[in-house]
Amino acid sequence: MPNRPTPHPAHPDAERGRGAPSNAVPQRFGLASRVADGDWLDAAEAIDGAPTKRRTTVTEEHPRSILTFNNSPDIGFDRSINAYRGCEHGCIYCFARPTHAYHDLSPGLDFETKLFAKPNAADLLRKTLAKPGYTPRPIAMGTNTDPYQPIEGRYRITRQVLELCLEVRHPVTITTKSDRVLHDLDLLAELARANLVAVGISVTSLDARLSQTLEPRAPSPEKRLAALTRLAQAGVPTHGMLAPVIPAITDEFIERTVARLAEANVDSAGWILMRLPHEVSPLFREWLDVHFPDRAGKVMALVQEMRGGRDNEHRFHERFRGKGAWAEMIRARFRLAVKRSAIPQRRMQLDCSSFRAPSLDGQLALF
Repeated sequence: MPNRPTPHPAHPDAERGRGAPSNAVPQRFGLASRVADGDWLDAAEAIDGAPTKRRTTVTEEHPRSILTFNNSPDIGFDRSINAYRGCEHGCIYCFARPTHAYHDLSPGLDFETKLFAKPNAADLLRKTLAKPGYTPRPIAMGTNTDPYQPIEGRYRITRQVLELCLEVRHPVTITTKSDRVLHDLDLLAELARANLVAVGISVTSLDARLSQTLEPRAPSPEKRLAALTRLAQAGVPTHGMLAPVIPAITDEFIERTVARLAEANVDSAGWILMRLPHEVSPLFREWLDVHFPDRAGKVMALVQEMRGGRDNEHRFHERFRGKGAWAEMIRARFRLAVKRSAIPQRRMQLDCSSFRAPSLDGQLALF
């Protein structure tokens, strides 16, 4: 069975270059009961009754804090920064899509076209790091939306945060699916020399056409693998991820992707099974009907087999791991591929002892 999108009549709302087939209205907050007036849904302008291409917009917001702390028992960080909300990469499977519903926006096309940027992120972080009693631990970037999505080229917020981390010797980790991370290679190499950074890049498949359908505005798999190679050559600790693994869609690439990660000289590799929380599930089902109608039922049957009969597993310690024969087969294939490829699986322990609290100068000290 070829793992390429099947030619299929376009969904009425599907747009080329976007991930979600539609701007499905979220259900959890009663928004479906509202009258669609064409404003809050940001409907595309129409010419002679035909919708035009939806444009990406960016709204600047100025929150009072930027560092988010968590006590989740099954993730490896306790604090994170997300300089953006929404993500233009448009990955259909993105588990962060439901966050747009909290703002009366759709987790569908709104999530990838109505973006928010926090240009004062570095200043807010400086204030937090300067607080008496602050204890440093690695700050995770890219946990909710990609820190190197296209608008980073305009705002450079991620770079400003990295500059601050270098200044105060604060450890930071980056998760991305973009080779735009190389724009900051100068900073990353210097942070790496002080053992203050690690970078993870996810590769979903090795098929450029499939990846473009899954992640329409993310760089190609080859560009991501090339970025991992350059980062490793510069001495930056790297982690390659098969994320997410989608049964009957991307699982055929496990062994070949691991081999390519080994060629890139990554320090470690991992995989994550696709998650479909809240509105992501109906969006993904809709995407399957549009792009893979020949196997939509099979894909969801396998997903449910690995998720205890549901589309998604939300419980701690269970949400990142699948159950059953298919999940165990994926785990076994991945372990064997890593062993054959001799990826060292180094554990990255970043330095938290060199941190020096920043000073607050000028007007910033007044807040």
